[in-house]
Amino acid sequence: IAEGLVGGDGFGVDASLISADACRFEKIEPKDWARERVQRATNACLDTLEDAAFGAATPGQPKAPSPSDPAARFTAANGDRPFHACSTNDLVDLEHAVIVDVEATAPIRQAEAGAAMDIIERTRKRFGLSPEKRVADTTCGSAETLGRLVESEGIEPHIPVIRCSAGVSSQIPRGDTSQRKDGAFYREDFAYDPENDGYGRPGGKRLLPKRRAFQTIRPAAKAVGFTRYRASKADCTACPLKPRCCPKTPQRNVSRSIHEGARDLAREITSSDACIASACARKKVEMLFAHLKRILGLVRPRLRGPSGAKDEVLMAATVQELRKLAMTLPAPA
Repeated sequence: IAEGLVGGDGFGVDASLISADACRFEKIEPKDWARERVQRATNACLDTLEDAAFGAATPGQPKAPSPSDPAARFTAANGDRPFHACSTNDLVDLEHAVIVDVEATAPIRQAEAGAAMDIIERTRKRFGLSPEKRVADTTCGSAETLGRLVESEGIEPHIPVIRCSAGVSSQIPRGDTSQRKDGAFYREDFAYDPENDGYGRPGGKRLLPKRRAFQTIRPAAKAVGFTRYRASKADCTACPLKPRCCPKTPQRNVSRSIHEGARDLAREITSSDACIASACARKKVEMLFAHLKRILGLVRPRLRGPSGAKDEVLMAATVQELRKLAMTLPAPA
């Protein structure tokens, strides 16, 4: 920062898998797990699994934890044979590809998205850096993450939008899924009217969140953070466009997230030329991962547990930064 290598204009964030120091053939069922069967070091790991970046990232239990490193997750995200792994998450200033912060998490989307927001907040508190834009992949494209970026942080999201948030797709109407296989209208065919809080449909009728007044006031959004807009059944029955609008349901439903404004902004940015330049700049983060594994040789960490993974990725990022500083700045006379 003192040498001017960190501009703070745009930050890129990405995650990469690192194989844990655990055998892929040694797994134990969660119902058979007992602390007296593991070593003292593993018990220390279990005491830290309440961390949101590891055990508390998802409500479900890991299906195949490792007895030697329970912080690692059994994953096949690389398309090859499953193995126990963790993820290193790098926050990189895209001007000179300088790593600003790093965090180790479990190799799941919820943990990586949460860590990406945590390191941005930590960087602002520690260095006073608040980027104007953030570049990432669809891991950070959920409605909650985009809403936090735009509404709380004021950062432009150069991030592809996830159509349905993970874990709640079964509770969202079909109008918010990525594709319609029955030839019906897409969700984008319905225009939202912010003044009247409703959707206009191709047939001229409206989709509203409420059609009658309740004595007990009900919340507009459900627990999953989506509001469902419904058309009138009588309007859909008499509409000539019903075979193209809702061929298998009596009426058409469209869901809208409470963070839909942030999602619309991300969609607008994604379709612009600036997003193409950002996607090219995000390759600098991938190059840092390649350097970490090919040059520095961090293929499998030597330390175990959440604290060991965090310490090792932090030391590796420090080595990368020292090398970057030595290669970028001119040698003293």
